[in-house]
Amino acid sequence: MRRKASLVLLALAVFFAALSPLIRWYAFPRLAKIPPGQYQEMVLEAKNATLLDYATMKSKKVEKVSIVQTLKGNAPEAGKVKDRTGRDVVVWDSLSYVADPEGKMVSQIPERYIFDAHSQEPVHDPGEHVDGDRVRREGIEYKWPFLTEKRDYEYFDFQTRTSAPIHYKGTRTVRGMEVYYFEQDIPWTKVKVPKKLPLGATPEVVGQMGLERWYTTKRMFWVEPATGAPLDGQEIHKEEMRWSGKPGKKPLTAFAGHVKMRPDFQDATVDLVSSQRQLVLTMTTYLPWGFLALGGILLALSLTLEARSRGRGHAAPGTLPGADGDDGDDGNEGDGDRPAGPPGRHRLQV
Repeated sequence: MRRKASLVLLALAVFFAALSPLIRWYAFPRLAKIPPGQYQEMVLEAKNATLLDYATMKSKKVEKVSIVQTLKGNAPEAGKVKDRTGRDVVVWDSLSYVADPEGKMVSQIPERYIFDAHSQEPVHDPGEHVDGDRVRREGIEYKWPFLTEKRDYEYFDFQTRTSAPIHYKGTRTVRGMEVYYFEQDIPWTKVKVPKKLPLGATPEVVGQMGLERWYTTKRMFWVEPATGAPLDGQEIHKEEMRWSGKPGKKPLTAFAGHVKMRPDFQDATVDLVSSQRQLVLTMTTYLPWGFLALGGILLALSLTLEARSRGRGHAAPGTLPGADGDDGDDGNEGDGDRPAGPPGRHRLQV
């Protein structure tokens, strides 16, 4: 009976030991994915910022500038892209909407961002664009991969339409959670004028005025590594309208400010990421290590039962502890006169 139990425990030990790496390296990469219909909204603010008044074409200080970023999952389009590429993708139709203190539009730039639902790598498709201009992204944007590593990544900048390294700068703590801190510096670069501006201004009108748009930023992210979701994002952002062919003429500051995530949206993000983080850790840490430990315990129990079973099998049948195993003749005279014990029992020597 003990041997049967030992074999059952051994089989369970092998099962759980084999299941541990399967969950981590096979199941998790296939089950962890961004849902295709996800919707997110984020509000960032730059207080005491500088903004260009297009009515007077003069820069002025304002109380705050708000940037509303929306990410809307386009599930029908994702299905079409999957049919064309054969990959499980997510299509985000995003919009960056900049508003002045009165809520009036300063600029807006739409995007279509297509990426692999599991790895977050960009997937190239004709629908990929920034402000209507077709682009070919390299690297990540908005979302880091699950299980973010302590290394540099390529990050796509939608203003310049190019990718550049975003550097890992160490670990930090945000709302009690350990995060990875990343920085990216974009030097002054000539960029396109948004197609939607206040007062009906267009890129053609701005060009006719002899102005060019230049931009620089320092981009900062605090990323929760298990989910790859930023818990905080900030930019030290500057834009100028420079006079084409007139290097000596003072440029106009179109926008300058320190952009930060609004606190209430940061609280909501932390709450959401906290719950998702537990799901990721369950698949990558808790279950794999738990099953491995359980397999070790079952193996130890199996070996213990097997050792006890073998010990009982080696004992001489019918012997009593302390018996000498002889025929009862120890050389003492008169022993033959003693009555024999009952049939089938050993005679004890006194």
